[in-house]
Amino acid sequence: MHNFTHVDLEMMELAFEQAKRAMNAGEVPVGAVVTLNGRVLSERHNERERAADPSAHAEILALRDAAASLGTWHLEGAEVYVTMEPCPMCAGALVLSRVRRLVYATVDPKAGACGSLYNLCDDPRLNHRVQIEEGLLADEVGDLLSEFFTGLRKGD
Repeated sequence: MHNFTHVDLEMMELAFEQAKRAMNAGEVPVGAVVTLNGRVLSERHNERERAADPSAHAEILALRDAAASLGTWHLEGAEVYVTMEPCPMCAGALVLSRVRRLVYATVDPKAGACGSLYNLCDDPRLNHRVQIEEGLLADEVGDLLSEFFTGLRKGD
């Protein structure tokens, strides 16, 4: 079991709020928050449908905003909170941006690249490794995802 801090919970709750916004906009409900030294740099949610952009995942958008706010793509020391385990594209972006730590709520057995199908964030062959912790707000996020996908199947 991980020892999540009060700040971790606060940041994951922000990511969860972003996930709810995504769902309300008809997007897969995933939210991401990037912090540095306890300061929120960015908060985003999936926007693939709105932007008609296959790369518009919450993590990618949040990393872009964080880098823009700092004026550098080097995000050493940054922490990323995301509601669902990142896919290979997003895990690659976390490594490439030199993020220090990733906290995610629930696993993605179909596309997860931070422990489920692959572990790009902790591959010693790559030039950077990201500390990974999972399970924070997993039940709440899992319920939201189930609600979204059940609605899709029913044609809501």
